Amino acid sequence: MPADLRVSSSDSTGEASVAAGLPPLALARWCISHGWPVHPLAPGRKTPPANCSECREPGHSHRTCPCRAAGRWCHGFHAATLDAARVHQWWGARPQMGVAVACGPANLVVIDIDAHPQSQPPRNRLLPGIEISDDIDVSAMTTGFHTLAVLAALRGQENPAEDTTTLRVRTPSGGLHVWYRTTDARRWQSSSGSSTTRALAWQTDVRADGGYIIAPGTTTTAGVYTPLGTVRTPAPLPEWLALELQRTQHLPAAHVPAPRPVPGRARQAVAAARGGDNQVLAVLTTVLAEVADCAGTTEGAGFSEKLNRAAYTVGGLVAGGHLTEKDAHDALLETARHARPAQERRAEAIIRSGMTAGARRPLHPGSRP
Repeated sequence: MPADLRVSSSDSTGEASVAAGLPPLALARWCISHGWPVHPLAPGRKTPPANCSECREPGHSHRTCPCRAAGRWCHGFHAATLDAARVHQWWGARPQMGVAVACGPANLVVIDIDAHPQSQPPRNRLLPGIEISDDIDVSAMTTGFHTLAVLAALRGQENPAEDTTTLRVRTPSGGLHVWYRTTDARRWQSSSGSSTTRALAWQTDVRADGGYIIAPGTTTTAGVYTPLGTVRTPAPLPEWLALELQRTQHLPAAHVPAPRPVPGRARQAVAAARGGDNQVLAVLTTVLAEVADCAGTTEGAGFSEKLNRAAYTVGGLVAGGHLTEKDAHDALLETARHARPAQERRAEAIIRSGMTAGARRPLHPGSRP
């Protein structure tokens, strides 16, 4: 085994020693034994080998490329395989190549915690979608370890960085990969913690569908990806973390479950309407859930239009005597806060206007015009 591929481990026997000191071919075989499709990395690097000359032509697409069928590794994680013969073909002849796992086909979600020296972004990007008031000192939040720990604390949950029930891998730069497996058909999407459109937390990347993760035990010129502890398999993705990924847009639109549960005080108004017709309850729940569903998308969800429509409808229910004005207002405002925590003044204006307009037309669900 070449000296630059040698890795060390404090683990001695059993599953704990697997992936901690294996040659790349054996490591790739270990990965596919877990059902994780693998693809090569360029020797000593974190990136896949270069495509062949044909695949480098402008306009060429992996979707129609014949290279995968021909046994080539072009197009990175798109070429990932579970074929043992292909694995032997790749790493048997080129043991200097590293091993990566395609996260989507492997049903993996890996939380990639970075500790890079970077300038801190605006506070609204430290924990996207969570307002941090100006009187809170955030100067100590300098790495992904900090932002993820704060997110977990806010939710009253265990910090994934300290989750000893799942596979965790220390990176050469001092970061951490926390591996989880999915338990349903949702296709979680990859993201960068510095993204302004989809991010779990600053300096916390997500490796999922559309991405890959470096296999534990792989060596690059920067160092070894070292497994921690004795656990070598991913635990199920925690439900609270799945909810956070959903909130921060890590699902494609077609897979976002809707409607979302109606939050807090809004449920009180729903309960208050239970004494009436079930159709009243259905209308109220539907319009509030449409507003609540906007929480999964920071923009482009039609929040103002949905809140206005809900306020108009609820104003009609109030005028029809199906619930009180206070219950209606509280339900709308609570749901709007859930969807857009930092836009209460705007939401209040929309609610007042919508309810006033809706009150001019009393609504009696189920009755004939």
